Amino acid sequence: MSIQNVALMAGGFSGEYEVSIKSAKYIAENLKPEKYKVYTILITRGDWFYVAGNGTKVSVDKNDFSLMLDGKKIKFDFAFITVHGTPGEDGKLQGYLDMLGVPYNTCDATTSAITMNKAYTKAIVHGIEGLHTAKSMQLFNHDGHDVATVANRLKFPLFIKPNNGGSSVGMSKVHNIAGLPEALERAFKEDNQILVEEFIKGREFSIGIARLHGELVVLPATEILSTKEFFDYEAKYTSGMSKEITPADLTEEQNTAIARIVREVYLRLNCHGMTRLDFILQENTGDFYFIEINTTPGQTEASLIPQQVRAAGMDIREFYDALVMGAIRNA
Repeated sequence: MSIQNVALMAGGFSGEYEVSIKSAKYIAENLKPEKYKVYTILITRGDWFYVAGNGTKVSVDKNDFSLMLDGKKIKFDFAFITVHGTPGEDGKLQGYLDMLGVPYNTCDATTSAITMNKAYTKAIVHGIEGLHTAKSMQLFNHDGHDVATVANRLKFPLFIKPNNGGSSVGMSKVHNIAGLPEALERAFKEDNQILVEEFIKGREFSIGIARLHGELVVLPATEILSTKEFFDYEAKYTSGMSKEITPADLTEEQNTAIARIVREVYLRLNCHGMTRLDFILQENTGDFYFIEINTTPGQTEASLIPQQVRAAGMDIREFYDALVMGAIRNA
């Protein structure tokens, strides 16, 4: 096979723009140079562009997803999406690429759009054997919000979070009705839909899954220990605020159970490529509670998926290569 031109799509419109840039840098360093010519495409609200070697910004021609470099037109064989939040995690880029017939590494447009919506995702995974979902309410900005109704329906403490957020921005944990108005306002600044969810006390885990060489591979789980009350944006991206243990200290039975659950979630949501499932192992009961699924998980060296790939004894270059080649074959 000749060298493939890969558009490494990074940036986006969310609060995780800089994290996306770091993910792109790590991916670019670990895509085999003998197989792939990588062009990092930065996506902003105003432009999609590539920064040439001399520092010149070259805009992407969105009519056919190409670049004009040194008088030569570069067409892309593959798009590696590492945009967190919109437009890379919610199906918009996927829909664009589908129309042009360009294969990519993530879930398709439909699955990306659904999984970006936490409430819709919970409704779909509800009923999977061994997987529980916390009692919750979905609120919309255009409706009235009676905090007394929320307090009557759900038991404190509560999590309030943007329903379509690709990150932990806008999340709050409240212990009583007095904290609800401020938490709702904070979440509605990030999204016009929010999810109010009962707090599940227990240990927090994250586990990756990917289709490699035609087979579903569940990666070793990571346990997340946060110095904060919950794993918010600050805890996630501030050095020393959290500790991640990979592989997690789970029994053989627990590992077998969660691997089966993760496969079922992946298949039920019609996922492609690599995804990451976050869950709580409830204190006392040992029940698994679904938090969310991430279809464009972070890819810095310290990110959870690369940690899990290393813990599985796999080479990250081979892992990315299998993702790319699998998506190209399936296109």
